[in-house]
Order: sequence, then structure tokens, then C-alpha cells
Amino acid sequence: MKTIIVKLTKAGPTTGPFDIISNGETLASNISRKKLIEGISLLVTDTQKLITIKSVGKCKLEKTFPLDSFTIVDYASSKFTQTTTACMWRHLTNIRIYNDFYGTIEPYILEYPFSFKYQDEIIQSIQDYTKVYTYLPLTTHIFTDNTRIETNQYYFNKAVLYNAQQSTGLLELVPKPINNLLQYNSYPKYNNSSKTITFTKSDNFYQFNTFWALQKNSQVPLFLSSCQSLSIDKEINQENMNYTNLSFKKVTMRAKDLKVRLIFDNRNDMHLVSQFFLNSSQISYK
Repeated sequence: MKTIIVKLTKAGPTTGPFDIISNGETLASNISRKKLIEGISLLVTDTQKLITIKSVGKCKLEKTFPLDSFTIVDYASSKFTQTTTACMWRHLTNIRIYNDFYGTIEPYILEYPFSFKYQDEIIQSIQDYTKVYTYLPLTTHIFTDNTRIETNQYYFNKAVLYNAQQSTGLLELVPKPINNLLQYNSYPKYNNSSKTITFTKSDNFYQFNTFWALQKNSQVPLFLSSCQSLSIDKEINQENMNYTNLSFKKVTMRAKDLKVRLIFDNRNDMHLVSQFFLNSSQISYK
């Protein structure tokens, strides 16, 4: 038996975690990218001459090296280099699958900014003309609109409304219960890190309201920098949000501007095509 040290010297941003394999035997599994960059030690036998580093996360890659390819001097001088071509991804090979990358559903995010006139305005409701399509399997291998069906019960599943000093926190959107007043009256629902509200579709507009400012302190950041994905530029500062039933302390979303962030991340079989976006507001007089 002998001890070897395995160290990652070059990889893309989406690689990892890793399995370490030799002669069909898994020596280590689910090793994080950070840990492998620092280097890990493993025990191998004299018959094991090759070692394979296999990325088992979103980006599936593997590479095999001889065990004697690095000397002690090489190891000591080796530094990690991040590449930008970790692996190849083919887009739109299946018209029935969207916002799905490397077998994982990734968030589809749209953000609409609004700027009001001289006086502050209070946001009352949101209207969005978005078409949500689902696709049938192709029978002729040629795409036509005949394979496309527009639905009414699906929409963005999350939303965040905010300005410079106010935030609604995370709003989870669900369709309004039909012919069930008891279930409808159970909304809004207050969760540990979100509030669940309903949306409706009427005259081809998706609409939702039942939102107000939930930040605890307007002098504390409403968002934090995200570290989970380069496509998600901000995360809600949940420590500064109060997701409780504020029966008599509902503060309206009131300012000279507003941003509405819509998020779709709970399924990959819907195609959302946004046309235009409206808001219902009223002038706020002091």
C-alpha cells in the first residue's frame, strides 16, 4: 500500500463534486471542488497505476491520469486555474424541456422596473400578459405550432417586489382555488421564509396582489450577494424579513419606483413567453 495525494489543478466553474476511481474501485466519493483544490490523500495498492477524477454534478466529465505523472516538485508548485470551458451543453434538443441544464432545473428570472412621476405611488396589484405553453410529443420530428397548448393554471411560482427601502420578501404564487371558498380563505399562508399568495388569470392577464412591505429595518440591506449561481445576482436577506401575520401593521409598497422580480424554478416542462407587464397603483398624498 502507498499514499498518494490527488489535487485539482484545472477545472471549470460548474464542475464537481468529484469521485476518485482507480481500477474500477471508488477511492473517494462526493469530494467538493474546494477540498480537491486543496488536495486529498488516498491509500492505493501497487497494482493501481491509473486514477480517474470524475465530476458527478451538473457537468459530467472525467479524466484519467497515471499515478507517476507528478513529482513532489510538480505538486508543490502546482496552482489551481479556473477554465471557462468545463463542458459542452446542447440547447433545445427537446422542445418539451426548458430551464433545465445538466439535468437540474435552473431558475428562469425576469425583472420589470417601474418609474413613477413626481409623486410617490402605492402599488395595489400586478398584471402580467404572459403566455404559458406546454408541448406535445413530436410525431413527425418537425416542429409546428400544432404541438403547442396554452395553459391557464401555470405561471411563475415566485415573486419579489422591492424598491430602495422596501421589500415584500419572497412571495410564493399558487393558482386561486376554484369553487372552494374554504381553501381560498386559507390564503395568504405565512411560512418561515416566504409568504404564499394566490394568482388568477382573467382576460389573458395573470394577476396577483395581497402583498405589503415585510422588511424589519429599511436601513439594513434587503438583498445579499448570491454565491450559488452567476445567473442569480442577489438573494433575499431573510434575516431582515418578517413573515408573520401583521394584521394591523401592513405597510404599503410606496415609492417613486418599483422592481418586480418573477421567478420560475419549480418545473421544466413549461415555456413562458412574456408579452408586457402592468401595475395598478394610486398616487400617495401626504
